[in-house]
Amino acid sequence: MVKTENLFIVNNEIKLEAELFKSKLDNILFCVLITHPHPQYGGNMFNNVVSGIFYKLIECNISCLRFNFRSVGRSTGSFSNGIGELSDVHTCVDFLINEQKFNNILLCGYSYGAAIGCSSIEYSDSIIGYVSVSFPWDFMGTKYKEMSQSTKPKLFIQGSKDNVALYENFEENFDFYLEPKYKKIIDTDHFYGGYEAQVAEEVLNFLRNLQ
Repeated sequence: MVKTENLFIVNNEIKLEAELFKSKLDNILFCVLITHPHPQYGGNMFNNVVSGIFYKLIECNISCLRFNFRSVGRSTGSFSNGIGELSDVHTCVDFLINEQKFNNILLCGYSYGAAIGCSSIEYSDSIIGYVSVSFPWDFMGTKYKEMSQSTKPKLFIQGSKDNVALYENFEENFDFYLEPKYKKIIDTDHFYGGYEAQVAEEVLNFLRNLQ
């Protein structure tokens, strides 16, 4: 059985519950950081989409970290409407670079986790790109859209029946972003029930093209 490490990552007074898989075969010291859906709507690091990506990466021997935002699961602190959650992502990036010695990090966020995670794209030169699964532009406003702008490689995965991250507005939002950018439309709703493996495979293909 593949071994993962359950740990806490410290962000000042906040402790973030996390799970890390560190590949012994990863010679380039590459890691995927996965961020989960909205804490106030039941989102956590064990979400079906997050778990599908996490275990697919492990299966392919690719290092990855998932964590609970502040106030979720065993993480301490209180929900802070994005400001503290951005800090949580930055803390995890710092942990991967400084303590785990990863040189390259791919951000991968789902829903609220896409808005928060992808908005950290320019936080560090070690972040080489991101995957956004159902970025909720209409729900989150323009702030995170602007913060997630980048010339680094970007993949946007979207459900054609999504009525949370509205599919009808996807192309307009996608057009906002600079190249290089890619998109994948999946015939499902916001929750990807039964499509977790397809989402994970798209993440994996994007990652392989980056290496």
